Amino acid sequence: MKIEDSISDRFLWLLNHFKQNEVEILDKTTYQNDDDYLRSIKGMEQSIVQASNEPIENYVPADKLDW
Repeated sequence: MKIEDSISDRFLWLLNHFKQNEVEILDKTTYQNDDDYLRSIKGMEQSIVQASNEPIENYVPADKLDW
């Protein structure tokens, strides 16, 4: 996340009021775009390739998903 300096103290104060198992603050100083992040997860790239090769008949529309 990138947080504006003017609110960073208040934002971190808020995050620190969650339990450790609910929110974890990671010290990461460099930005990683979505593509690089997904590629960094073992097996994710292959999973995406497999999903993209799935026949259209197997897809489920968003309004039919059971969240």
